[in-house]
Amino acid sequence: MCSVTIFYLVQHAEKETGPGDPGLTALGRSQAARTAQWLEGAGLSAVFSSPMRRAVQTAESIAEASGVAVEVDDRIRERMNWDGSQSIEEFLADWATTVSDRDFVPASGDSSHRAAQRFRSFLAEHAEGHGSVAVCTHGGVTVDLLRTLIGDRAVPSELLYRGVPSCAITTLHDLEVVSIASTAHRP
Repeated sequence: MCSVTIFYLVQHAEKETGPGDPGLTALGRSQAARTAQWLEGAGLSAVFSSPMRRAVQTAESIAEASGVAVEVDDRIRERMNWDGSQSIEEFLADWATTVSDRDFVPASGDSSHRAAQRFRSFLAEHAEGHGSVAVCTHGGVTVDLLRTLIGDRAVPSELLYRGVPSCAITTLHDLEVVSIASTAHRP
């Protein structure tokens, strides 16, 4: 058994627009398949997913290519999800506040600090000796985690303000950041 776990934190593929729990677009399904093809050679021992449909659909592509089952874990869900109960403008204002004030608890979700801690707890539970693991998650919570692990100044500002590109992969060795939001595997 390995002494280090390599985590591939996969931003879900392109999702359909709208509130609630949208699935992937046609382009998103293609992105997920390409990401699955790239990760197929990583020798994955597990594939985890947020409970959100866009992440589960991305994880299913990866799991199928790697011959493992998808395990859903609520700790890797997004910091906030627009469900339509507030206007998109109010949601985006809350989102911006969670970026600038990591302790702010929005109307529909977690603070940045709380989201990072639950994600870190998930990783700590699965670290040390599990080989390679894919974790299909979301951009906001991935950035929250990175801000906690390496500090705000080390996180690329475009990720804070524009988001993580679809199917970008952030790689960790246990809790050590190796690469951030790589899209080298995408055409």
